[in-house]
Amino acid sequence: MAYSIGIDVGGTFTDFLLADAYGNFTVYKVSTTPHNPSEGVFDGLAAMAADKGLSLEQFIGRVEIIVHGTTVTTNAVLTGSGAKTALLTTEGFRDALQMRRGIREEQYNNRYLAPPPLVPRDRCCPVKERVTVSGEVLTELEVKSFKENLQFLKEEQVEAIAVCFLHAYANDGNEKKAKTLIRKYLPGVYLTISSELLPQVRFYDRLSTTVLNSYVGPILQDYLENLARRLDDSGFQGVLLIMQSNGGVTSPRDASRNAACTLLSGPSAGPVAGIAYADTHKFPDCITIDMGGTSFDVALVKERRPLVITDGSINRYRSSVPMVAIHTIGAGGGSIGWIDDMGLLRMGPQSAGAIPGPACYRRGGNEPTCTDANLLLGYLNKDYFLGGKMPLDFKAAWEAIGEKLARPLGIEEIDVAAGMFSIINANMADGIREVSVRKGFDPREFPLVVAGGAGPIHAGMIALELEIPTILIPRESSIFCAAGMLLSDLRHDYVRSLNTLLSHLPAGDLAAIQELFKAMKEEGHRQLLAEGIRAENIEHTFSGDMRYLGQYHEINVCFTEEEIMIGDMAQVCRRFHHDHDRLYGYSLEGEGAAVELVNLRVSSLGITDKPRFRNCCLAGDGGAALRGRRPVYLPDRKDFRDVDVWDGDRLPQGTKLNGPAIIEQVNTTIFVPPQYELELDEFGNFIMQLGGAACARG
Repeated sequence: MAYSIGIDVGGTFTDFLLADAYGNFTVYKVSTTPHNPSEGVFDGLAAMAADKGLSLEQFIGRVEIIVHGTTVTTNAVLTGSGAKTALLTTEGFRDALQMRRGIREEQYNNRYLAPPPLVPRDRCCPVKERVTVSGEVLTELEVKSFKENLQFLKEEQVEAIAVCFLHAYANDGNEKKAKTLIRKYLPGVYLTISSELLPQVRFYDRLSTTVLNSYVGPILQDYLENLARRLDDSGFQGVLLIMQSNGGVTSPRDASRNAACTLLSGPSAGPVAGIAYADTHKFPDCITIDMGGTSFDVALVKERRPLVITDGSINRYRSSVPMVAIHTIGAGGGSIGWIDDMGLLRMGPQSAGAIPGPACYRRGGNEPTCTDANLLLGYLNKDYFLGGKMPLDFKAAWEAIGEKLARPLGIEEIDVAAGMFSIINANMADGIREVSVRKGFDPREFPLVVAGGAGPIHAGMIALELEIPTILIPRESSIFCAAGMLLSDLRHDYVRSLNTLLSHLPAGDLAAIQELFKAMKEEGHRQLLAEGIRAENIEHTFSGDMRYLGQYHEINVCFTEEEIMIGDMAQVCRRFHHDHDRLYGYSLEGEGAAVELVNLRVSSLGITDKPRFRNCCLAGDGGAALRGRRPVYLPDRKDFRDVDVWDGDRLPQGTKLNGPAIIEQVNTTIFVPPQYELELDEFGNFIMQLGGAACARG
């Protein structure tokens, strides 16, 4: 029997999806080991091997593919524990990393400080060289002073170097010379060259991204090398792939070289999974939410494509490599309830995490968390958490909420728990507005695809606040991102800068656009062929960053290959006007405003073989799945009511239940509010409809 495994290392749990050749999916969860994430990975592999009655070596020998999402780079930036990094940049621009873009993030807050640069000023070395915006070399790289810089960095024992010269996107000759010298005199140092990583305009964005790549690169490289070595020692002969921030996968070697592309490695798989599950009901669009132990991730999918941005940040450090547009807030099962200076109850963003975890975990935690509140409100079964493998302590949860919140506020523990539940739901609903309403989309037009161990408890109340009529809860919702990894394609993104007026395009610039698109497409094609993708399974998408002349920010607009070939830029401009109107509420098409092109982009996809969903439901009337009744808090009544509790793993296909109800599974629990009706589809996924309305399909 051959196996495929998706692995998502989260803040509290490490999730696994094991798929066999027959399309059977099995879910596993183990506690994350923050000190060494690979320990948690191998704990999960050992659990799978034991389930199959095999030794670890026998089991791993049967695994054909592992797709791994890692938080190694994210944690390095969040905790400031990256490599000792140096920066080599054009003379006169040494302080650009500290100056950032010259824009105050909080415009009216004079005390709002920028985060400390990842490279201190004494390791930001000025280099005598200069290239103009048109690519003309004004000053060749001065070798003598450059070698002196390298000698200084050698004495400083730096682990990584970032090279970012002014206008290197227009002419990378000086950066290539610098690379040759660094490889010669400091061969063991991790190196990032900006013109290789991100050959595009906007100096600070390119500079920050290049520094980020070097800052996290050695850590990711060491982790992946150690993981690959340990897998090899255990008999692994399959393919190891790494999840990227852009929603695609790549090889460990490519991930190590472009480490900044993994800063959202885990969460980016969520929208990919959302597309696959929404497809089972013919939904081309959806909003995915993933509520884990620490955070709440939300993303919007339009026409089967997750929205991708190139102006993201991690811990307020700019990253301009493509990444799925995921909005993250500190709202998870471990989110801590606290009282602010005004005496108001708040939730998060602080989290109890995996260690010590919520008070009810009995691991030494004493802070009141969302999970503790859910236990008091009856949504969680203290004897069936993780299928009974991890009993919860009701008394510990009650005492934590009472001591830290109820008594200081002067109200009852249950009322505090209900407030915690309501507040965190409101926080998450606002997170959904961030990717929908504030981007010009109506959330009521999108089904909500729910993930995370805690997500299905809260999804109904979140959707009710936003008037979202349809909720889809996948059978594998508790390990949603791990599922998305097995459903991802190989992906490589390319960018080239070309500044021209697209609305009044000179003939020479049209030829340049066509040539640049062709060159990037061919580069992506070669890369995917080298990675074993067949030519017929390679797809390319084309786009450009565009703006009105004089604007500062751009909008990414799609090109079709036909438009590129025939030079139909008028249609592209019309698409830009439409998108600008959707995003900002106006367009200047009627005024005949000039449209400027800034960057050209190509995404090359290698379509991979994926596990298929299969009918996995039981037959029968479902009576055997009824476990009984228990008191559950109903927010609309502000009181408890006895509701039916069902075993979600024993419900047959076609089961319909009216809320309120509780559906218990090994790895998650679903709360069905009174306003919703729930139905189990043929794939074992749950559909919740507001008011019991029929499923809107197509």
